[in-house]
Amino acid sequence: MNSRQRRGVILLLLSVLCAFGAFAGVLSVISDVNSKVGPEVSAYQLKSDVAPYTALSSGQFEKISMPKRWLSTNAVTDLSEVNGKIAVTQLRKGSLLQSDMMQKRPELQPGEQEIAIMIDAATGVAGKITPGATVNIYATFAGERDGDPSQSKVIVSNAKVLDVGKLTALEPSRDGKSNMGTEAVPITFALNTLDTQRIAYAESFAQHVRLALLASGSDSTIRPGDRTYTLDKDK
Repeated sequence: MNSRQRRGVILLLLSVLCAFGAFAGVLSVISDVNSKVGPEVSAYQLKSDVAPYTALSSGQFEKISMPKRWLSTNAVTDLSEVNGKIAVTQLRKGSLLQSDMMQKRPELQPGEQEIAIMIDAATGVAGKITPGATVNIYATFAGERDGDPSQSKVIVSNAKVLDVGKLTALEPSRDGKSNMGTEAVPITFALNTLDTQRIAYAESFAQHVRLALLASGSDSTIRPGDRTYTLDKDK
């Protein structure tokens, strides 16, 4: 083998070594990327804003793919989890769906009925009463006869709230008067038959119906003598 052939062989070997080196470099980059990104999984993000306490459905979300290692531990990867759930806070368009964004919608127990009434937005709700909350329901009545004092009564104690509707503008009554403000919120309760009748009566005949939110775990027992109040009790 002459010198020219030897140089050719050496150049060929160097080219092969460089090719192996480049290939190894590409494999190293790919391996590094895979180690940082990892396998991709499905996740779901909101197509539009969702108001608090609104029932969730699969149509409100779109499926995306992203690296598994970038997902938080409470990210939702199975859209069936939204069935029967409501949003617990305001959800923004583009937000990634997570399990702590929703909760199970309260359900009726055996012997309970659903009943919805309109509650003055200013005096009865104030944005703090949500599905799952427990409230006392108060109603005020005018005296039955002239000279009789007006009364405030606890119509229902420990009422369970199933749903809170959207703020609704009220139409004036035919005589141009209304016992409520100009806006109200429909509140749905889960009650037994007797309490359902009490609520229906209060909505029809009471001057005002108000809700009092009960703290979780508090003793909300009302003594029989404390269910009715008149102003002369404070004299």
